[in-house]
Amino acid sequence: MRLGLNLGYWGAGNDAGNLALAVEADRLGFAVAWAAEAYGSDAPTVMAWVAAQTTRIDVGSAVMQIPARTPAMTAMTAATLDILSGGRMRLGLGVSGPQVSEGWHGVRFDAPLSRTREYVEIVRMALRRETLAYQGRHWTLPLPSGPGKALKLTVRPVRAQIPIYLAAVGPKNLELAGEIADGWLGVFFSPDHAEASLAPIRAGRRRRPPATGEAAANGGPGAQPSPPAQADLSGFDIAPSLPLVIGSDLAAAGHAVRPYTALYVGGMGSRDKNFYNALMRRMGFEEEAATVQDLYLSGRQRDAAAALPQAFLEATALLGPAVSLPDRLQAYAAAGVTTLNVMPVAATPAGRLAALRSLAEAADAAGVAQ
Repeated sequence: MRLGLNLGYWGAGNDAGNLALAVEADRLGFAVAWAAEAYGSDAPTVMAWVAAQTTRIDVGSAVMQIPARTPAMTAMTAATLDILSGGRMRLGLGVSGPQVSEGWHGVRFDAPLSRTREYVEIVRMALRRETLAYQGRHWTLPLPSGPGKALKLTVRPVRAQIPIYLAAVGPKNLELAGEIADGWLGVFFSPDHAEASLAPIRAGRRRRPPATGEAAANGGPGAQPSPPAQADLSGFDIAPSLPLVIGSDLAAAGHAVRPYTALYVGGMGSRDKNFYNALMRRMGFEEEAATVQDLYLSGRQRDAAAALPQAFLEATALLGPAVSLPDRLQAYAAAGVTTLNVMPVAATPAGRLAALRSLAEAADAAGVAQ
């Protein structure tokens, strides 16, 4: 299991501290630093800024929003970042939610599964530097009956294949991630409830077409492909993000992540479409999830945060004294996590750096860091 750093959003007064975290994570041997976007700072600019001031750590988008860019533009951005970083780019994609997609980008939030499938297909074609001709439900390239022509990406990424991740919460999206992506960006992941997310991903893996060698073994390209011999997750990156709070008082540590958790469970999306609230319900906190959402949507955000059960917070975040971290890290590794991304939470930038160092020491002690 590798360690990663999720920097979240930029521009909230924490920029210098975030950059210091990324530089320290690079020094400590972390695998990747992720940047997010919603309707404030954009991910690619932050990734370029971080890549320019680090040497080894990968830079990833968690996520670049599908409704914000055409697939060709995303491929151009990914290729450019891969070149600028010397081959350290990871492309995380997500459809966002209906409020942001329709309210901010003016793109209808319809058919997210088929839209994502086509989007990834076009991005991969472009990054392979194929001439971009595509006919789908959502995209047609070039547009018919016009002056457009099929084009090919003029620059060449450093790597033959930039890894693509999907952010997914619901079962159908998780299946899609397993089928078409190289990794999964998860949230509110708990080792005790791992199969709720991993089982759909495995189901998606079973739908993957055979590799070239498998096709030949099964009778060549024209033969009917057989199901993959294995539906395991080898070669697929399970990469959830979770808050990290170091402290001996579990209640106080939980209090530090209540606003963040309440925002997602209670206020991220509408009453009928909140993927995070649905996840909390699937994890066995059905009544509590309903209460948190009711309070948050009625404008009582503090009450919503207070209503979160401590058990849910402890299950979905790294909370507690540093001495407890090795056991927790072993549990995540045993549950199938291959990249554990953390969001250090502390009152000061120095405290966040200290938490990051404590995690690296714990990973060494637990024997889980690669």
